[in-house]
Amino acid sequence: MRDTSHITFETDGVPIKAWTRGVPFESEAEAQLRRVATLPFVHKWVAVMPDVHAGKGATVGSVIATSGAIVPAAVGVDIGCGMIAVETDLDAKRLPDDLKLLRLGIEAAVPHGRTDGGGPNDRGAWRDPPERVQKAWAALDPGYQEIVKEHGRIGRGTSIGHLGTLGTGNHFIEVCLDERERVWFMLHSGSRGVGNRIGSHFIELAKQDMRRWFINLPDQDLAYIPEGSERFGSYWRALKWAQDFARTSRALMMEATLEAARKVLPPFEVVGSAVNCHHNYVAREEHFGSEVWVTRKGAVRAGEGELGIIPGSMGAKSFIVRGRGNKESFCSCSHGAGRKMSRTQARREFSVEDHARATAGIECRKDADVIDETPGAYKAIEDVMTAQEALVEIVHTLRQVVCVKG
Repeated sequence: MRDTSHITFETDGVPIKAWTRGVPFESEAEAQLRRVATLPFVHKWVAVMPDVHAGKGATVGSVIATSGAIVPAAVGVDIGCGMIAVETDLDAKRLPDDLKLLRLGIEAAVPHGRTDGGGPNDRGAWRDPPERVQKAWAALDPGYQEIVKEHGRIGRGTSIGHLGTLGTGNHFIEVCLDERERVWFMLHSGSRGVGNRIGSHFIELAKQDMRRWFINLPDQDLAYIPEGSERFGSYWRALKWAQDFARTSRALMMEATLEAARKVLPPFEVVGSAVNCHHNYVAREEHFGSEVWVTRKGAVRAGEGELGIIPGSMGAKSFIVRGRGNKESFCSCSHGAGRKMSRTQARREFSVEDHARATAGIECRKDADVIDETPGAYKAIEDVMTAQEALVEIVHTLRQVVCVKG
């Protein structure tokens, strides 16, 4: 029987396989994907997730398997960005009627946002990192020093000060209830300033090499680093380090969030292990008989039986999912709902009143500074989940009752 779960586009290079039935797929994103498909080292095809939208260089919601090269801009600058979620034994009936104290407690425990232009008084960074952050940094610092020794520019900015902090934009911390009215804690963040410096630095180096080697590309942001070149080993080590930083940072924030919650909620325990998954990263994997570099830009690994997290917007459902190991998608699924409009357009189209209505019943900020994250700026998560039924099965359906935005 013919597989109808995805749509196949023929291109001037490898095909594009898109799990986008019933969801918006903008022409700009398709054009980007067609340019990626012409790169000579792309393995088999480009896989497209239902939350697809245009990004810088490569499309958000894409999975690019490559043989012999990595495209730094396809990874992006928030290296290792991803999600963590934990289930508790706390029932919704035991939550207080007013959740504002819980939100304020989490906001006080985890630095978030950005002020002072990211300077010394930035509220989104530690001034005096707590002991657990210092201990975690002690394990990360040797690798960081090796990177900085080779690429000094990467060391010019905040490092330990951002470990265990949330960031800005679409990064968030949420308290959710599942279909059984069980309480979950969930958050979204990445490698912060240091990941940005690593990504930006190697994107520029790749562009320099393309010019030096007289390699013409359909888009300068598709500049690549060939395996075996002098830069490849350095980039791969820096990538792995930034991914470790991001994963560690999420675990630290979850620990701080749970501590803050225990100060205002009835006693509770965490059930099972945390789900902690990247959705902007590179991994070495085997697909269709070949060892390849898999770049997931806004996509989660969904190998058979593997647990992942697919969040919606501030006012929509989120999902704990189990991968089906779909080989055609390179064992991947979407990383969220996906934007359907730019931040600028969202600020233009939605008012504070619109945002308040869309987030009714959720304890969260309802001011002009979060309009670009309002639910209407995103695709319908239900449509996204329907489009990828061949990629994942839903284990738990979550709805947020508290949302802290960066």
